Amino acid sequence: MDGEKNIGGIVTLALRAIALAMAVAAIVLGALGTATVATQVTLLGMGLFGLALASLQQGERDEQPSH
Repeated sequence: MDGEKNIGGIVTLALRAIALAMAVAAIVLGALGTATVATQVTLLGMGLFGLALASLQQGERDEQPSH
């Protein structure tokens, strides 16, 4: 069980890191003027998707009874 919690924690952390990276990329590319609005929206959408997956995974882990 501890191994599953550890892996789940790592996956949640990775999904949150991906979301942060997508937000930073959208801001930097927008500031440099090298990305279109469509590209920025796509990056932010991928980040939001990562946060949604992390949130769902965290909710499933919280609902499981511990032994």
